[in-house]
Amino acid sequence: MTDTASAPRVLVASDLDRTLIYSAAALALTMPDAEAPRLLSVEVHESRPLSYMTEVAAGLLGELGGLADFVPTTTRTRKQYQRIRLPGPAPKYAICANGGHILVDGVSDAAWHASVLARLASECASLDEVRAHMEATSDPSWVRKHRVAEDLFAYVVVERELLPEDWVKDLAVWAENRGWTVSLQGRKIYAVPKPLTKSAAVREVARRTGTALTLGAGDSLLDADLLLAADRGWRPGHGELADVGWTAPGITSLTETGVLAGERILREFLRECR
Repeated sequence: MTDTASAPRVLVASDLDRTLIYSAAALALTMPDAEAPRLLSVEVHESRPLSYMTEVAAGLLGELGGLADFVPTTTRTRKQYQRIRLPGPAPKYAICANGGHILVDGVSDAAWHASVLARLASECASLDEVRAHMEATSDPSWVRKHRVAEDLFAYVVVERELLPEDWVKDLAVWAENRGWTVSLQGRKIYAVPKPLTKSAAVREVARRTGTALTLGAGDSLLDADLLLAADRGWRPGHGELADVGWTAPGITSLTETGVLAGERILREFLRECR
């Protein structure tokens, strides 16, 4: 019989949006209304519920918190992340701003953030240059908002039906030559410095916790490095990675989409932890 008290802990690093939690718009990925599962709101902003998971997924996540070091790993800013109320024990570690911040008991680790800023200053074009290019080449007819996140990366919120077909591709080519990555997620187009990665932050948390096994999950281009850094990873049947058929050794490509993919991912995490 395995002694779970002395067994090495597993680190579970998972993306949140469109992986474990879903906005009202993303719920359309799921199924017909008549077959929809019961949902639990896990994020409220300005008195409105914003994000959900199924009640089943909430129970699974609560169980996972007792078996593993669960580390939410998100591109959200710290403020955006702190609006979320996930079931289960409060995570000791969380990764925000695509790896720009490691939160320890809710507080950003200053030494880690300083090391990130040093890498960005020496390895890629400046945020000001990228932001200026995005503003100069976009059009107010289809851009709803220009945003800078944590003074680390930029994104725009767009009307997808009006977005010119080649704009994202052209931006990606321009950014690639300057050490940045472009990712399209729902109505948001992110431009993120290549040295700013979830995987680097996850490796640092794994070092601190002395974990023996790292599991990961994510749906977007910005999650690819996270999945590659994990010993085992899962991606849902929707999202950027699914759209291009991305896979790699140790990665399981799921057929489930929407909130049911979130349930399946949590079941896989629990199976590995047990």
